[in-house]
Amino acid sequence: MDNVLSGKRIIVGITGGIAAYKAPLLVRLLVKAGAEVTCAVTDHALQFVTELTLETVSGNRVYKELFDRQNPHSTEHISLKDWGDAMIVAPATANIIGKMANGIADDALSTLLLSFRKPLFIAPAMNTQMLENYALQRNLDYLRANGVSVIDSASGELACGSSGNGRMEEPERIVEAMEKVLSTESHCSGKRVLITAGPTYEKIDSVRFIGNFSTGKMGFALAEELASRGYEVVLIAGPTQLATSHSGIRRIDIVSAREMYDAATREFPSCSAAILSAAVADFRPEHEADHKIKKQSDQDDMTLHLVQNPDILATLGTMKREDQLLVGFALETDNELENAKKKLAKKNLDFIVLNSLQDKGAGFGHDTNKVTIIDRSGNIDIGELKSKKAVAKDIADKVALLIGN
Repeated sequence: MDNVLSGKRIIVGITGGIAAYKAPLLVRLLVKAGAEVTCAVTDHALQFVTELTLETVSGNRVYKELFDRQNPHSTEHISLKDWGDAMIVAPATANIIGKMANGIADDALSTLLLSFRKPLFIAPAMNTQMLENYALQRNLDYLRANGVSVIDSASGELACGSSGNGRMEEPERIVEAMEKVLSTESHCSGKRVLITAGPTYEKIDSVRFIGNFSTGKMGFALAEELASRGYEVVLIAGPTQLATSHSGIRRIDIVSAREMYDAATREFPSCSAAILSAAVADFRPEHEADHKIKKQSDQDDMTLHLVQNPDILATLGTMKREDQLLVGFALETDNELENAKKKLAKKNLDFIVLNSLQDKGAGFGHDTNKVTIIDRSGNIDIGELKSKKAVAKDIADKVALLIGN
């Protein structure tokens, strides 16, 4: 990560919170790291830090008014978004976070943020009660899902005199966080990851199907996490009510296992990695009726003849090149570890993620999961029960380790 900021053009957004007094130090550290910095401020920010101070430490004019005649360009918010390589808002108040999450542009800074499409960071700072408010947390979750890097606030003494979470992270830590993300994005650029998620439905007739209880939550969490790290994500999704948020995700919706097979084998050759988290039906009805099968009055039972679906994971294992990574999921109910190890070897995987239905709160339908990651070198990482977003981070870390960020 050495010199990752060198030569970068960074826009520092400053809003009206007491933590704005730390902004000049943040600017100074960015300049010291080799970046060129321009500050964009709200009117309230200038109640806490002066324009002269910011221009002195940055060496550039402060952008403060949308239609200022002194602006070099009449549409300064457009020219600045083209100029900047990355942007950090510190402090980010509840007000600016709300504007960002809801597309509101009513001053110079919020208008610039609405048009900015490059790496974007925010460092929240506010009273603990404001930080914990459901609307604020919803807005932060929405921004994270859309690729904004949130540098979480720290706990300590607050301006109101109380102590708690809400202190803006120190400038040194903010710079470190920016370096880490920008370094990762640089390494991830051009790397495409294929993800399968959700169930497949195998039609019996025009109204019935064979399926399972998968919701796709784990696969969708993986897609959002990897996209937020700068990977191009191809998400092949079975029937699910979930939506994607990040612009870096290209979604392909399918219904059956054969449709997922066709999409996965078509997309895999252009990918650096594939993570197959979908719960694919092993069998399908041999014949699909084109009408609803009616029950006969004297009928006591019904027999369906099932045939095997193509094995997507095994097929990709035979296709896999040396420069590709292949990750599978295993859902087991008995002999879990041994069965997962056999699947890892048989299907030519680099690592496998073992789910157990024996763990309360894990598996289908839950927002939490507990997994064990087993790699081909024999390493076994047994995880704790945590949110599927947190599990996605763990899996993404393993992928980054093996394919290089």
